[in-house]
Amino acid sequence: MVLEPNFVLSWVFLCIAATISSTLFFFRKKHHRFISKKIQKKKRLPPGEMGLPWIGETMDFYKAQRSNRVFEGFVNPRIIKHGNIFKTRIMGSPTIVVNGAEANRLILSNEFSLVVSSWPSSSVQLMGMNCIMAKQGEKHRVLRGIVANSLSYIGLESLIPKLCDTVKIHLQTEWRGKEEISLYRSAKVLTFTVVFECLYGIKVEIGMLEVFERVLEGVFALPVEFPCSKFARAKKARLEVETFLVGKVREKRREMEEEEAEKPNTTLFSRLVEELIKGVITEEEVVDNMVLLVFAAHDTTSYAMSMTFKMLAQHPTCRETLLQGNNQLNIRIFSSYQQKSYTQLSVFS
Repeated sequence: MVLEPNFVLSWVFLCIAATISSTLFFFRKKHHRFISKKIQKKKRLPPGEMGLPWIGETMDFYKAQRSNRVFEGFVNPRIIKHGNIFKTRIMGSPTIVVNGAEANRLILSNEFSLVVSSWPSSSVQLMGMNCIMAKQGEKHRVLRGIVANSLSYIGLESLIPKLCDTVKIHLQTEWRGKEEISLYRSAKVLTFTVVFECLYGIKVEIGMLEVFERVLEGVFALPVEFPCSKFARAKKARLEVETFLVGKVREKRREMEEEEAEKPNTTLFSRLVEELIKGVITEEEVVDNMVLLVFAAHDTTSYAMSMTFKMLAQHPTCRETLLQGNNQLNIRIFSSYQQKSYTQLSVFS
């Protein structure tokens, strides 16, 4: 399947913005101080099974995850048994799983009022205690505002030239002249490069991707630091990542403080450091959120890209329609949410 550079560019651009702006999360209900726990259990908890103490149904979840069949092997059987909303216990935490557009809309539109977001202990430790997913209330809103402004259509418009160059270089070096490629691996390399070189303005060095991938391997592992365990390896890699990023943050801060003339901060990295200089956020918050955004943009986007290409290969009519619409796409259409091309509708669906 031959893909035009403009199509790959459009897909990467849309997918990164969409992926970072939305995350799946486990949630817990807020307890009303005047309602007893006994009444809450009877009236407010959905059906389901909590499994063994602490462990719960974690092993079933991991088994489904290893075979890449979390929905088919873990979620769907419980939906059939208990309904679209059910309780369970995963990774030591009481968990409520919600399925369906209406229920998800209710939850996602009532964060901090009806529910608060939380992640497994292993995820928080590896992403960082100061990242946006570990924050609530005003601090969460401040961090989300910084990231959202940088990744809005207007904010990303200035990054398009760099994004074009990055995608073209990748296609020339990784795809051109090869009869067969590993699409998923190539997508991982591309999205990782886009995050660092376009969003952060940091040149990707040899071995960086492998170190970050060791961190990501432990995100949903049991948070037990046995020697040679997946989580222990991830923690070690996280220290390497932190040392590297702290150096880059301090270097960028000196550079921005020493500049006589003000320059527009066009990258997300520059805006984070700008808020650091102002005292709005700390150095730890800058580093932890950079790690989190690599996870959000790199790991999930590369999988979505690979599955999209697979489906396009299986449906040639859709592929041709997509390419025709992409050829007519004016790159400035990204500044208007109301105007949606076939490319955008494919991503959003």
